[in-house]
Parts: sequence; C-alpha cells; structure tokens
Amino acid sequence: MGIFSKPRLRSHDRRDDMPEGLWIKCPDCGALIHMLELKQNLQVCPHCTHHFLMDSRERIALLADEDSFEETEIGLISANPLAFTGYAEKTASLREKTGLDDAAITGRLSIDGQRAMIAVMDFKFFAGSMGSVVGEKITRAIEMAIAEKRGVIIVSASSGARMQEGMLSLMQMAKTCGALARLSEAHLPYISLLTHPTTGGVTASFATIGDINLAEPKCMIGFAGPRVVKETTHQNLPPGFQTAEFMLEHGLIDSIVPRSQLRARLGTLLAYMMPVVP
Repeated sequence: MGIFSKPRLRSHDRRDDMPEGLWIKCPDCGALIHMLELKQNLQVCPHCTHHFLMDSRERIALLADEDSFEETEIGLISANPLAFTGYAEKTASLREKTGLDDAAITGRLSIDGQRAMIAVMDFKFFAGSMGSVVGEKITRAIEMAIAEKRGVIIVSASSGARMQEGMLSLMQMAKTCGALARLSEAHLPYISLLTHPTTGGVTASFATIGDINLAEPKCMIGFAGPRVVKETTHQNLPPGFQTAEFMLEHGLIDSIVPRSQLRARLGTLLAYMMPVVP
C-alpha cells in the first residue's frame, strides 16, 4: 500500500453514542456499514454486494473518463402546465435540496476513449419520474448524438411517468422512442442501463429498447409494482419476480453487470458497436 493510500474502514457494531448519519444498515444482509466505506465501495455493500442507489453525479464520475464530461441542457426546469396544486413549490424545493434542475442529467463524455452522449436519471429528484423536462433533455441528447456521431447511453432509475404533468409526461414515452428510432437509422448504438428501480412508463419506453440492455444486480424492473400485479392477476408471483435476474432469464435484458465492471463493459461495447469512420 502506498504511503499516501488510505486504509479502508472496517464495519463493526454501532456504538450508542455515535452521531446519526454515519452508518447505514444493508437491507439485504443487515450489516451496519459506515457511509464513508460505502462510498469508497461505489455504494455497494462489502458483505453481500447489495447495490444501493447511486445518484447521477456519482454515476457520471464512475463512468466518464477523467475531465471528459460536459453537461448539456443546463437550466431546463419543469413548468406546471396542469396547475397541479403544490407542484411548482415541490419542484422548486427539490431543485434547492438536490442541486439538480430535474430528474435527469445529460452530457457529452468519453468512456475508455469512446465518445458518447449520456443521460442519467436521478431517483432523489421526484423519485426519478419522467416529466416534460426529462423527456426533452433525453431527446435533445439523442439528437446531439446523431449530429456528432456519438453512441448513446441512458441510465434509468425511475418510478415512471410524472402524474403531475398528466398526458404531457406520457407523450415523452413516444418522443424519446422516436428519437431513438432516428439514432438507429443513423447506425449509431444505444446502450440502456437499468438500475434500481426502473418502473412504469420509463420501463415501457426507452429503458427496454436498447441495442444492448444491461442491468445492475438484483435491481427491480417492471411496469406496475409486485403488489399491484398480484392483486390484478390474483396469482402468486414466481420467486425473484421483477428482479434483474428474472428479466435476464426471460430475455428482457442481455446481461447483468456489477457496478465495478460497468465502465469497462460500456467501453468495450461502444468500441464494438460504433461505426467505423472512413
């Protein structure tokens, strides 16, 4: 170990006099993990490899080559087209709390030297729901990729379409898919990465139509939640229903990739899939 390398923290039983916010309990194995250790381990439990939620900035830092990310479409914020009570105040509060304009960040980057456009959804902003701004930013990112001959990567983490924008949010499903159809016509690759959770209108649109669909381990993927499906079908659900592993077995996704391997896998796929420039 280098003289300037910091040793990793070791998890142990939490003391009663420890301040709040330093430790988190793994929902899978129950281990107590120091927040700094969790951050050092890419928000993955060191005991059972449970993948915790990762915000959009952390995700970009994980995937992008150093100093290669250039954010686009900064400053787009949600209006309140349906005059939904409290919606404007809620989005303003979330912008202040999270430092995000809305539930997606888009931009240019390179991954292992491969140029791409990326859109990363962030669950901490309105549960990653897709409203007009999210759909518009993703569509513009795809159009920019076509103009600049880049691949597209979309990282999904979403509760689905944003009900406070009604039909306008549902229109984003068709708009983003239409843009991706034009990307395909330009013979440029689209890689979709599904993370926990990916549900609703996002699952039913751009998240599941990638040339390659990847997912993180054990993440939830579905349209309606398991409880709703069970109450609607009146049937017991199979083990592991709506997990990435279930979706891999049934052909919805192509591969499950642990977080530590994502950057290398995406770089390799882009190198294979990008058209050769004469």
